[in-house]
Amino acid sequence: MRANQLIALLQEHNLFLSTTLNSDDVDFASLAYDSRKASANGLFVCKGFNFSVDYLQSAISNGAIAYLAEKDYGVDVPVILVTDVRKALSLAAQLYFGFPQNDLFVIGYTGTKGKTTSTYLTTNILSRTFPQQVAMFSTINHIIGPKPEDQYRAHLTTAESFDLFHEMRQAVDNGQKVLVMEVASQAYLLDRVYGLTFDVGIFLNISPDHIGINEHPNFANYLFCKMQLMLNSRACIVDADMDHFEEVYAAAKVSTAPENIFTYGFNQDAATLSITSSEATLTDSQFGLTVHSEDDRLAELATSYNVSVPGDFNQSNATATILASRLAGASVADMQAGLANTSIPGRMESMTTKNHGTIYIDYAHDWGSMNALLSFLHTQFPDHHITAVLGSTGDKGEDRREGFAKALNDYADTAFLTTDDPGHEDPIAIAKEIDSHIDHNKVSVTIIPRREDAIQHAIASATNDDLVVLAGKGEDAYQKINGVDTPYPSDPVVAQEVIDGLADEN
Repeated sequence: MRANQLIALLQEHNLFLSTTLNSDDVDFASLAYDSRKASANGLFVCKGFNFSVDYLQSAISNGAIAYLAEKDYGVDVPVILVTDVRKALSLAAQLYFGFPQNDLFVIGYTGTKGKTTSTYLTTNILSRTFPQQVAMFSTINHIIGPKPEDQYRAHLTTAESFDLFHEMRQAVDNGQKVLVMEVASQAYLLDRVYGLTFDVGIFLNISPDHIGINEHPNFANYLFCKMQLMLNSRACIVDADMDHFEEVYAAAKVSTAPENIFTYGFNQDAATLSITSSEATLTDSQFGLTVHSEDDRLAELATSYNVSVPGDFNQSNATATILASRLAGASVADMQAGLANTSIPGRMESMTTKNHGTIYIDYAHDWGSMNALLSFLHTQFPDHHITAVLGSTGDKGEDRREGFAKALNDYADTAFLTTDDPGHEDPIAIAKEIDSHIDHNKVSVTIIPRREDAIQHAIASATNDDLVVLAGKGEDAYQKINGVDTPYPSDPVVAQEVIDGLADEN
């Protein structure tokens, strides 16, 4: 990566201030923002809220010959000064990795809930259209190629910009043609996707979440960050049933031609696609689509579909994936087969027991997802007793705690409050905060700190008329405690061990 190319790119985005480089013809052999990964003849990026000059000195010791920063740290190597180092890092990464997005059809999903499900559904559809050529970046895992070693667990919903474009480059080098990815609000808040234009951007829904001292200061900022996907997509897809639809649609119109904006919703004659629900069971759901558009690409979408994940909310997610997949070139046959045969780890996984009801494991981690899940179960089985095992994350999303209580008050009978990624907070204090908002005339509450014990008690006390919901962790094999990813077996493993133990007792 040549310094003059980087400076020109930074100037184009009004980020460049000055440089102490003796020549702008310097060729950087590497790029890093982690001093431990700095190497010979490299450019080091000084990023982070708590950045220390010691990191820069370490990077120089490891071979960095210049640094990119918002201030001059007065060290022995030249600096490229910029107004915003996070945006500059994203541009530098794109340049360093050869703008890999130009060789991919990039689909991005945002929304408070449904991103992971929609990403998996779309990937499964397009993998039939483009066999072994579809990459995926999801909350659960990343796929950058067709080999087993090209799949691995995710650490962030949307990776840091350097890592994001690095993985894109790996995907392109592995022969991938399409990328389906989740786009968190943090991706725009922290400029992780700055300068990236999506071929298709999908806005699934919005409800209050991710508001706290380490996240968004308020809902307006949360919505604003999510709407940035609409401003940075060549084609936009928006749920017409969602709250704040008019604002999101207006954002899409700012930079996208009307013929490239598509909408969908239940019994929505004004939407591009109108959904008619046929059946939603606890294992799958069926629905039909009506097309209200003159776009020739969409006419044959007017047919019936079966999606392998239950809930009417997943009929909505599936419709978004149908539109996105169509714009990427998928056939209706691929859509029907893909939707009917998708398994999503940690999303509405069900486990049956002999004497202790049915267990549902879901990643529901805010009011929107918990409310949708419990509402669906309550509607399907109004006479069943619903027991929920849940906690709430620490250090962020404090508004979730009252939201969880609201969903429990509306649809649950029993709640076991426990640990779920408490971070630097006391999990018991978090549980008590949730409990303070629960109506104890409607919901019986027990606080059990150790999650494994809470799951044991919930399943053991259930009867065959019970539905037991394990919410929040899904297949996560760790608990975030005091800044450390502490090993945890995962909810499915714990539940299966409990079920096996109860079977042995019987």
